Amino acid sequence: MATLLHLDSSLFTTDGSASRTVTAAFSKAWEEQHPGGTVVYRDLAATPPPHLEADGFSAAFSAPDDLTPEQQTAFAKRLELIEELEKADAVVIGAPMYNITIPSTLKAWLDHIIIIGRTAGEGASLKGKPVTVVASRGGAYGPGTPREGFDYVQNYLEAVLGTLLGMDVDFIVPELTMAPTNPAMADLIPLYEASRDKALQEAADKAKILAERLAA
Repeated sequence: MATLLHLDSSLFTTDGSASRTVTAAFSKAWEEQHPGGTVVYRDLAATPPPHLEADGFSAAFSAPDDLTPEQQTAFAKRLELIEELEKADAVVIGAPMYNITIPSTLKAWLDHIIIIGRTAGEGASLKGKPVTVVASRGGAYGPGTPREGFDYVQNYLEAVLGTLLGMDVDFIVPELTMAPTNPAMADLIPLYEASRDKALQEAADKAKILAERLAA
């Protein structure tokens, strides 16, 4: 049976987080389709990975027998995250927009799992692995909006996950998520609700399709 790796990075609980609500819907649909499968869950906000430091970085470019004790310890932490990702058949990532880009905890996770010659570059171990990214955002950043071009979530993750790691990237984008709590956005609540409902339906549909495909 297939394994889904579920990563969340929102600072807020599911009740207050659009990305967590949608990734939870994705995982639920996956489990319903795959009752005997496995979901591995990692909450990057509750248990943040440490920032990548020199020992962990340099260890990836050194022969195993040449590693210092400090490099061995640091690299073991990287390998834990890498092997967890490599063993998964599919991945869902909650990536809310904070200050026009991804949360720092998700960036730290990416820094750990990117190793040229293993997970990235020619012969990447992650090539073709499906990853669904829930890129929630408080406002609207699509074509024709005043903030068009200020989205550094989708552009960045497409470049890293798709181009660098060679993964098969798909996005679900609930937006205007600040409308219910920001009085200045009150008129946009119907658009927010439509975006939320669409995202939840997409999560359920895409999870089922992906689970069926991997089970075939």
